[in-house]
Amino acid sequence: MAEVRQLVATLGDTVHYYKVGMQLFYSTGMECLAYLRELGKDIFLDLKMHDIPNTVAQGAASLTRLGVGMINVHASGGAAMMRAAAAQVAETALNLNIPRPKLIAVTVLTSMDEQEWSLLRHSTAIPEQVVHLAKLAKEAGLDGVVASPQEAPLIRAVCGPDFAIITPGVRPQGAALNDQSRVATPAAALRAGAHYLVVGRPVTAAGEPRAAALAILEEMRQA
Repeated sequence: MAEVRQLVATLGDTVHYYKVGMQLFYSTGMECLAYLRELGKDIFLDLKMHDIPNTVAQGAASLTRLGVGMINVHASGGAAMMRAAAAQVAETALNLNIPRPKLIAVTVLTSMDEQEWSLLRHSTAIPEQVVHLAKLAKEAGLDGVVASPQEAPLIRAVCGPDFAIITPGVRPQGAALNDQSRVATPAAALRAGAHYLVVGRPVTAAGEPRAAALAILEEMRQA
């Protein structure tokens, strides 16, 4: 939590939407969420649920009660799982009279390249599979998907302008790729049709995180 407080204080008003992933949530739990909510920040709780429909549906209901703005599941869990989660999120939010969080589905992880993909014995190419999973997610009643910037135009073409596309793997020009494979710059991701850009290490690992965030915001404005 000390690292979280220092980073959020450093970034100040440059960032209002934070992604809380497994590493942070598993170590700090509700303390981190409460801290961000007290500051008026929006939260994407990135726990990527993937299990049988009933388990994921009940998990989605539990996460809805936390009052975050966005939660997610793995699209590869199947259409029935996604439909069950969507129904529980809507029902829980209605019963509690709270805003319904956006429910999105992870398509194919942006760390995955064609070589790694082939080891899983998939016969469908990554872009084709991403589009297929996006269509399943939309039909199941989800609000959008997580996909690489490279697949964003394909998803936009088949799922329409209102279906949210969240793109990890966003790297400013000259930034290290780390463990990401299918990447794009912030400007390229926006031009491809992304609604939300997930930018982690280019900010958190920067010598001056606030300056890094401001530079990314400026690139987004120019796009």
